[in-house]
Amino acid sequence: MPVSRDSTAGESSTFADFYRAELPGLIALARALCGTAGADDIAQEAMLAAFRRWDEVERFNEPHAWVRRTCANMAISAFRRRLVELRGLARLARPSVSPPLDESSEEFWTAVRSLPRRQAQCAALRYLYGMTGEEIARTLDISEGSVKSHLARAKGSLTANLGVDKEARP
Repeated sequence: MPVSRDSTAGESSTFADFYRAELPGLIALARALCGTAGADDIAQEAMLAAFRRWDEVERFNEPHAWVRRTCANMAISAFRRRLVELRGLARLARPSVSPPLDESSEEFWTAVRSLPRRQAQCAALRYLYGMTGEEIARTLDISEGSVKSHLARAKGSLTANLGVDKEARP
């Protein structure tokens, strides 16, 4: 739908006349530049900018050119923001590459998952990352004494559940 470039809206005596004359063209401009999503809002934002500065804008030789440029700038900015968001979402959607657990350790991790929550967390941090008790305490925001207690209980449960010799260390 072609929009007249030589709108007489700049000669309108009131903002309401200017608004009625320019809004359909601004919506079309925003849709052309950034698609239908949000085009109406962008056109409205451009008109709001004109309204806020109407005392100044109405004295321009071509106020319609000013509001169209404002709308075009807003549409391009919105389009760019959406591209950045989509790139970020695409990065987040990529599956993380983590090494698969081998079958021999699957039994161990199944046993860890069956432990009470804090014991499982402490054990996982110890055995996956090799964290010290102090590091685990900082990570989980608990005392180092609690970490020692949870690890001792976890080790006891794991050795009993897995039938491991108590002298052997995982």
